[in-house]
Amino acid sequence: MTDITIYHNPSCGTSRNTLALIRNSGVEPEVIEYLKTPASKAQLQTLLATLGIGARDLLRQKGTLFDELKLADPSWSDDALLDFMAEHPILMNRPIVLTPLGARLCRPSEAVLDILPAPQRGAFAKEDGAVVVDAKGQRV
Repeated sequence: MTDITIYHNPSCGTSRNTLALIRNSGVEPEVIEYLKTPASKAQLQTLLATLGIGARDLLRQKGTLFDELKLADPSWSDDALLDFMAEHPILMNRPIVLTPLGARLCRPSEAVLDILPAPQRGAFAKEDGAVVVDAKGQRV
């Protein structure tokens, strides 16, 4: 068992980079591919409480049904937005990482470094080549 969980979309570069940073700390996290295993409304409510954010803060706009469903309309309640996310998991922003040190929506991916219990074990560069961690395992 691991104490780290990532809500992951393998098609997302930010999510892949975040997962790689977790692994660079020597940990194999529990990986939840939330598009294959969608979170229930109750699970989403728990995630929001853990993250300390509102439903609107968890909504992903780009590449989703956001515009089609007119979710920018401020009259949608958090409860209704959670219903939409439970029905259409693509609306959930990612990656979300839970560790013993906290929870984060890791955008950008290096936000995960703030909540990883173990240090980085070596250099790390994102898929685009941007260096995030140097050869000594220190954040750049």
